[in-house]
Amino acid sequence: MNQGRIWTVVKPTVGLPLLLGSVTVIAILVHYAVLSHTTWFPKYWNGKTAAIESSVTIG
Repeated sequence: MNQGRIWTVVKPTVGLPLLLGSVTVIAILVHYAVLSHTTWFPKYWNGKTAAIESSVTIG
């Protein structure tokens, strides 16, 4: 493990929660951005698909 010496500078009890917390925050921000800037993603989460939506609007 080439990054193993980082724990001599930062304690694992501090570093691991910071690492996991930052990954969680980034994931939440990405999900929020996708939900707020697209129209298809909320429909997808509600169980609607593009094929069903297009066939209903065409016919």
